[in-house]
Amino acid sequence: MVVIVALALGLALAIQAWLVKPYQIPSGSMEPTLDVGQRVLVNRFIYDLHEPKAGDIVVFHPPEGAETAAQCGVQVPANEACPKPTPNESSQNFIKRIVAVGGDTLSIKEGHPVVNGKENPDESFIRPCGAGSICNLPKTITIPRGYFFMMGDNRGESDDSRYWGPVPKSWIIGEAFATYWPPDRIGTL
Repeated sequence: MVVIVALALGLALAIQAWLVKPYQIPSGSMEPTLDVGQRVLVNRFIYDLHEPKAGDIVVFHPPEGAETAAQCGVQVPANEACPKPTPNESSQNFIKRIVAVGGDTLSIKEGHPVVNGKENPDESFIRPCGAGSICNLPKTITIPRGYFFMMGDNRGESDDSRYWGPVPKSWIIGEAFATYWPPDRIGTL
């Protein structure tokens, strides 16, 4: 019996470490897509098979300092998103949507990413930005190769890459692919 319990525990830990891990949504930054307290499953190996892409909802480690205050890795003018993160990785887990990938140019218009000169016409899943300073960042930046620019779906209430910059692929834990709690919100993302 002890061996069976040990094997089951070992298998469960291995699945969470390398395959699929559950996470709880800690803030309202992804509303209305994901609510505070909702739970998601994250595929930890998918990005070993292909590159992350715009539209993916991912769990990742932000740059150090992002969890307490907006810290960009360089001095930024008021009308520009942060083009470079601080060099160190935080131990915190964040969940956001990728809106631009390495090599893309990006500006923000009324909370919508303008990627390579084109605004995404279908962002019906977001909560509108409003009139805050992060809603309009017209100066274009270029996302460095191997980095990903993240934004929350609750555009006016999300601390994201607009403040602390894009994140490298090595800081991405995996892609959220399903919700499993509460029962009335079970489904795929």
